[in-house]
Amino acid sequence: MSQMPMMTPGMKPHRGTMILVLGICGIVLCFVCGIVAFILGGKDLKEMDAGTMDPTGRGMTKAGRICGLIGAILGILVIGINLLLLVVGVGAAAVSGGGAP
Repeated sequence: MSQMPMMTPGMKPHRGTMILVLGICGIVLCFVCGIVAFILGGKDLKEMDAGTMDPTGRGMTKAGRICGLIGAILGILVIGINLLLLVVGVGAAAVSGGGAP
């Protein structure tokens, strides 16, 4: 059986799994999860660089942060496209008379 690497005493445990799950949820479900994953991932990577957080979760933290960024960008694009379509639809309805008799 392989043993997991031991965390140095006094270090905070990494949150790589949670950040990765939030990042994936940001892509699939809700872009707000992606924003949270991006922010938490950045904070955790800084703490890992400073030596106050367990660095064994660095890969998952980076992957979750990237997924979070992708989810946030996709969510913002979708909202922007929907707003654009709404403005175009309202403008087209106003030009055509709005269907009033």
